[in-house]
Amino acid sequence: MNDFMMDGNRVRITNPEKVLWPDLGIRKIDYITTLIEMGPYLLPHARNRLLTAIRYPDGAGGKSFFQKNTPDYAPEWVEKAEWKENQYTLLNSLSTLAWLGNQAALEFHTGFNRVQMENNPTDLVFDLDPSEGQKFEDVIEVALDIHETLIGLNIQSWIKTSGATGLQIYIPIGQRYDYNTARRINEFFGRYFSQKYPQKITIERMVKKRGYRLYFDYLQMWNGKTITMVYSPRATPKGTVSMPVSWEEVRAGIHPEDFHLLNATSRLKEKGDLFQPLLLEENVQNMDFILEHINRKENKQMTEK
Repeated sequence: MNDFMMDGNRVRITNPEKVLWPDLGIRKIDYITTLIEMGPYLLPHARNRLLTAIRYPDGAGGKSFFQKNTPDYAPEWVEKAEWKENQYTLLNSLSTLAWLGNQAALEFHTGFNRVQMENNPTDLVFDLDPSEGQKFEDVIEVALDIHETLIGLNIQSWIKTSGATGLQIYIPIGQRYDYNTARRINEFFGRYFSQKYPQKITIERMVKKRGYRLYFDYLQMWNGKTITMVYSPRATPKGTVSMPVSWEEVRAGIHPEDFHLLNATSRLKEKGDLFQPLLLEENVQNMDFILEHINRKENKQMTEK
């Protein structure tokens, strides 16, 4: 065992030579080192969000389990928040991040809101998931179609890879709307895009009915649900990382496997935090005009009945 001090807290590392990503030769100590290097970029986005970690005791490719409740043996300095009888970990410090790495938490999934305002998400999120048989190029094509429409509406958006097969588009709303209102907006966009591009996009929940169309998941953004957080590693053979990318990079062509634990730190040093604008009040998008459109449309439909 190895102990070291971080944030004034004693962090214990066990089995540092244990291999967590066999294909890449990444040992636990390598993983924790990378997490610490990524920490300054990752932590501002994780702060005060309920964390669900996915732990892989035997490394990527092995058995896994979801951890919502902070275990009783967690150090006392690990911050927690209670919600619906669960004591969730708050990933608010480098020492907590290192402790989670030692627990073989290979993925970090967080809620859409911060604990101070549990009914208000910080962002609208368009989760774009390819259907079976689709290529990542199909996801890129849809993301660019959506981006073009948003530009036409004067709405700014940011995008990241999920680290697996999809892309996720974020629109910062600064906790301006509650979940019900935010879902109305997301559903409006989902239906609009599925009608505008019926051969490309679907909001159909049943997988067998989607065909070769990309699934626009507007239902995932909800209180208590989670999404792979930005900069989270994924327990894939290639050790991919959920990475923010610029729209220029999307146009040029990217692939989820371009971003992984072996190059994430160097990319962050070169590019900085491309999701940092989501944390700034000046970038909060006013979606009231979309709500007004939705209300007018609903009122018209009620009148015509």
